[in-house]
Amino acid sequence: MSRIPFSRIHEELKRVLLSFDFEPEKADVCARLFAEASRDGVYSHGLNRFPRFIEYIRKGYVNVNASPEKIAGIGVIEQWDGNLGPGNLNARFCMSRATEMAQAYGMGLVALRNTNHWMRGGAYGWQAAESGFIGICFTNTQPNMPPWGAKNAVLGNNPLIIALPGQHFPVVLDTAMTQFSFGKIEATRRQGKLLPVPGGFDTKGELTVDPGEIEKSWRALPFGFWKGSGLSLVLDLMASSLSGGMCTVQVGEQGSDEYGLSQIFMAINPLAVGNHVHYQEVLEKTLMAIKDAEPAKEGEEVFYPGERTILTRKDNMENGVPVDEEIWRLVCSM
Repeated sequence: MSRIPFSRIHEELKRVLLSFDFEPEKADVCARLFAEASRDGVYSHGLNRFPRFIEYIRKGYVNVNASPEKIAGIGVIEQWDGNLGPGNLNARFCMSRATEMAQAYGMGLVALRNTNHWMRGGAYGWQAAESGFIGICFTNTQPNMPPWGAKNAVLGNNPLIIALPGQHFPVVLDTAMTQFSFGKIEATRRQGKLLPVPGGFDTKGELTVDPGEIEKSWRALPFGFWKGSGLSLVLDLMASSLSGGMCTVQVGEQGSDEYGLSQIFMAINPLAVGNHVHYQEVLEKTLMAIKDAEPAKEGEEVFYPGERTILTRKDNMENGVPVDEEIWRLVCSM
């Protein structure tokens, strides 16, 4: 695995997008979001995902220069149509709109339909938190997880992001409803590794740490077993009903490709009815308790959500971003 400077990855991805008739500004932001995902260690949804994004452009699922269109709104809730534009650009726009409402009214909620894969969902939590807002967002997906007790995929892994601004760094939870996202499962297989804990079922219905077996069975394991299954269901219902878009089952009826998704973006101003000093005291006291907790294994460190991202980002900016050489060659040849 090679290490490539962040700026080089950004410029290479931008070059490819421009060749597919992206407007320059959109190409720059879209490429940066992909590059930042890899920079922050989410390789499965950064450079590794880029070739599939280009494939979807070629198939006509992604309208490269489409923009979100407001459909309806009342109070602090708005409904938008993504017009099948690039998913990461649509998502970034909608979180920005949610923070605008939160700045004016204390909170804002944007429900988005007819959009594409948002790539690294955590990016929009970081976006909100770095602007001083609590950010909550989630998306549905194609069916890729059985409901608890079933064999066939009916639910999606429906990532959920919750981010809080901090005095030093944000606290950012970015979690799929499966024990591992399919992007992580694919990346682990490509590296020739096994998962650290069982992540799904093999074709015989047995729990396995082999990512290739999970890809064959298409039976990822819900985190928390029935709890992850139930959370996946309600997130899907909220996203599709509030946006007026498709639910996971309907996304699956389109075929094996994933497009036309429904998403929710919420922003909350933590100081709208609160006290800045109290907010920071609560945050710092809690994070200090986590950092002071005794590690389960001697010599290890306890991290809060998002803390490892900062360390990975620093390392990758200083030493270059690790890339899959096969995928990097493929992108450079586009």
